[in-house]
Amino acid sequence: MQADSISKQRLLEKIRQLPPEKVLLVEDFIDSLDQQNTDHSLTFAAAKLSEPVLLKIWDNPDDAEYDTL
Repeated sequence: MQADSISKQRLLEKIRQLPPEKVLLVEDFIDSLDQQNTDHSLTFAAAKLSEPVLLKIWDNPDDAEYDTL
């Protein structure tokens, strides 16, 4: 826990030393990382929601031989 706090403090100090236009770039980068995380979460949620419907399609006698591959 303490190492995490030290890392955050180091990062904050580096950001404080940047010129304002570079701080904006850092903020944009952080926002893009957050958006990627949100996109991944939405994709995962959509996949989980579609699982029951797709299971009816995938789990059938005609395709049973593919289960052993």
